Order: sequence, then structure tokens, then C-alpha cells
Amino acid sequence: MKYSDKENVNTLTALLVAHGIGHAVVCPGSRNAPIVHNLGVCPQIICHPVTDERSAGFYALGLSQATKGKVAVCVTSGSALLNLLPAVAEASYQRVGMVVISADRPLQWIGQQDGQTIPQHPVSRFFAKEVSLPEPSNDEERWLCNRLVNEALMLSDRPVHINVPISEPLFSFTTGQLPTERTVIAEPRCRLSNLSAASLWQRLTTARRPLVVMGQMACDEKLASDALAVASRVVVLAEPLSLKSATMLDEAVMAVAGDTRCEPDMVIYGGGHIVSKRLKQYLRNAAGAEMWQISEDGELCDTFQHATHVVTATMNELLGMLAERLNDDGNAFVNRQQVADYHALWTNLFSHLRNAADSFATPYSQLCIVRLLENRASQLQPTAARHYANSMSVRLGCCFSGAYIHCNRGVNGIEGSLSAAAGFSLATTEKVVCVIGDLSFFYDQNALWNSEIAGNLRILLLNNGGGGIFGRFSGLKASPARNSLVMARHETSAEGICQQHDIYYQRATTQQETEQAIELLLTADLSRPMLVECVTNADIDQKVLDSFAEHLMG
Repeated sequence: MKYSDKENVNTLTALLVAHGIGHAVVCPGSRNAPIVHNLGVCPQIICHPVTDERSAGFYALGLSQATKGKVAVCVTSGSALLNLLPAVAEASYQRVGMVVISADRPLQWIGQQDGQTIPQHPVSRFFAKEVSLPEPSNDEERWLCNRLVNEALMLSDRPVHINVPISEPLFSFTTGQLPTERTVIAEPRCRLSNLSAASLWQRLTTARRPLVVMGQMACDEKLASDALAVASRVVVLAEPLSLKSATMLDEAVMAVAGDTRCEPDMVIYGGGHIVSKRLKQYLRNAAGAEMWQISEDGELCDTFQHATHVVTATMNELLGMLAERLNDDGNAFVNRQQVADYHALWTNLFSHLRNAADSFATPYSQLCIVRLLENRASQLQPTAARHYANSMSVRLGCCFSGAYIHCNRGVNGIEGSLSAAAGFSLATTEKVVCVIGDLSFFYDQNALWNSEIAGNLRILLLNNGGGGIFGRFSGLKASPARNSLVMARHETSAEGICQQHDIYYQRATTQQETEQAIELLLTADLSRPMLVECVTNADIDQKVLDSFAEHLMG
């Protein structure tokens, strides 16, 4: 099979291969047809067709999370590029590598009322790098084209944008092989300096109540092992979005409110977003504590409003250093007894909360459903990947999931949760379980408009007829806009959507039906995805949450 006759397209394709990009999500269009053609015939790249560009961006995000590498997503000219921006923003905050490739009209036609011609470069501050390639006609322009693509592809942990103007004719494919291109590789940087490590270690070992807080981050075995080693000596607060742990962090902070014994005198914080609003507010009130922020790029992100130090490092590097030094020096702490007492205080609190949660008699509700799912999944599918949508879904996941959780917490948006899970499922043979609320599901239903997704994608839809999380705001109850406009109450079911897209569908309205459906969700051998729609009552869901909180505090 021959490649395109467009030089900039061939240079781009050759360098995608050279930089190890093996997956590309491609969207339909004519202007991007030369690029899609090249990606499709290139044996080193697997193409995944997705029609909806907004969904495609999140497919690429999920694929990148599953493969732990950069993934390309290619769209045609015009507004197609703009539809990718929600996923680009999410990838930027999660520090996920995504290579956005947009086809474009020649520069001279931009703004001249020709079809699909809008300014496409630059397009968004969420890209770490944006380049627009020339259509080369001499060696210097060929060098420029090569350099621009390399500049973009060298950045591995943020989304980048490569804009490709393509003149007509578009559909000539006579080039026998891709060009041999110079490849520029960015060598890994050593971030955690000896000076920073020594300074942080000295302060940690003289603290009385040290606390390590982990925000959302990709988890691997080394990170988990180092975090566990540190947590054996120092209080580590983390949600399942960074470690495999159902820590009930939000509930723990609620329990220690007003208890000065739990207030830290030193906080080390790194990673992305934290789901728990209570923890963020708790640490914002801890004005007397030193706040050491671990920042990959050295920039200040003053989440808790009291930052005193910024250390340029990754949390992987920081935890690795702490685990090694704690192992080498078991008596490192000057205030050993106070540190041990502080550690025991938090350890006992989490043990109490877990025992109290286990003893809670759960009426049928969304809380009951997520608890059932996680209990059975830990027994039947412990290696299944978990994807939770935003709002109430992920908050319940943080209570009950003992597995690592993927969630679009970069910007906490409603969009793309199902698409990210579907994209993830394309790069693994393990089951991928997506727990999602009704508004998030219906908003992103085009994720299922894809013949490529297979039976390893399993969806647990929590449908209580609207945005149930808004029901938690007591002041909103006085507003006539609460039900129809804010909570978006509805009576929509997913059954018809599942029939349309050949998704195996099961409906559950009682605990017994839910138990049977979850068993099937986790164990059935299917060639197409399966969805279990659990229907609950929003008011009962809220009452159960309130009762659960009272039970834990009691």
C-alpha cells in the first residue's frame, strides 16, 4: 500500500513511528484524509475510528492511560478541532500525553469564507506546544517541518497540537515508503536535587506531626510500594485516584474536625486534584503547618493557601527517596514518640471508620449498589480496571473501592467519562468497569457509537432521574429551579440506546435484581459491551447518605 504524496504528512507519519506512538484515534473528514490514510496503512500504528470528535478526544485519553504512552487523535479542519478541547484540558491537568493532529486549509484561505476555514493555530492554552507545519518546497522548509514535529513529540506528559495545512489535490497516494527522518529524543531529567532532598528530609525528621498528601496520579507497583513503606511510619492521606485504597478520606476529615491532636505541623503535597473538599478546607485552616509542594515543573500551585516550599520533583521520586531513607535509618525522627502517636491516631481513625462502614445496614440506594459492586469485584474481578464518572459516582467509589480509580478529575467535567473508559478498554484484555451517573451517561452516549469496543467494557449506570448530587445542597431546596433546571430531572432510560448500539442490557430496580445483575456484569463472557441500569430514588439516595454519615460519626 502506498503513502500520501504530501511531504508534510509523510514527515509527520515517519516521526510518529520514530517516537513510539502506536495508537491513533481517527475521525472522519476529507481534509484529514491524507493523514488518516497514512495512519491506516502504516503497520506500526493501530487506528481506532471514532465519529464524534468530543468523544474521540476522551477515547485517546483512555488509550493513553491504558498504554502509559502517547496516543494521537486526528481530526479534519474547522470546528472539529474545537470539539477536542474538553479532553485536551483534562489531559493537561492529568499530565497525560496526547498528540492532537488537525488537518487545515492553506493559510491564504483562512478568513475568506471558504468552507471549514477557521484559525487553528494557536488554538488553546491547554496545549504544552502548538506547531503548524509548512508544505515544504525546499530543503530548508523540510528541515523546519522535521524540527517542528520533533519539538512537539519530545513533550511526553502534556497534550500537544500539530496543525497540518494541506492543499488540493488531497487524494493522491503513490509514495512507496516513508522518508527517513531525523529523530530528536528528550532524555529524562533528574528533577529531585540533592539539596532539595536534604532540606526536606531534615525538616521531616524534626517534625512532630508530619503528613503526606497524594493527589490524583498514575499508579504503578513501584509508587504503591514506596507509598506503603512511607505510610508505615508517616501519615499518608490518599484516595483511590492515587493508590489502591478505600480510605474514606472525606469522612475521616469530618470525624477529626475540631480535634487539635490531628492537625499537622508539616504537610508534603504532590499530585493532581483531591476529590475531598473537606480535606482541602481542613488543610487551608492549618495555618501553622509548613506546606511543602512537590511540583513536576517547579511551578507554585498553592492548593492549601499556605505553601512555604516548592520542590521540583515528581511524587514518584519523592516517595522513592523517603522510602529509601526511612528504611536505612529507622530512628530518623527526632520526636519519635510524637510522630508515632500521631501516626497511631490516624491509623486508629481509619480502622474505626472501616469497621463502622462494614456494619452499616444499607437500604437499596446508589451507596448500596456501589458497595455491592466493589465487594463482588474484589472477589470476582480483582484485576478489572475501574473508571468512575464525576460527582456522586466517584465520591462513592472513594468510600468503597479497594482498586485504583480512573476519573476525569483534571477539570471535574461531566463529559467524556464513558469515552475514556471505552478508549481504555481498547488497549487491554482485562474487564473495564465504568460506574457512571445518568446525566454523565446520556451526555456521553456517543461513546457507544463504535463497532470496535468489545465485551470487556462493562457499564454500571446509576440512574436516579437527574443530578442527584445537587440534592445535597440544603439552600437549593428553596429554589423553584432546583428540580427541572439544576438537577435536570428526567425519566429517560438507557435501554433504547443499548438496543441501538448492540449493548447487552440489564435493568435492576431492587437489591436482589442488582445483586444478580452485578454478578452477570462481572462474570459473563460477551462479545459486546454490557450495561446494567440500576434505577433508584434520588430522595432515598440522599437519606441513605445522611444516615451513613451519622452512623460513621456515631
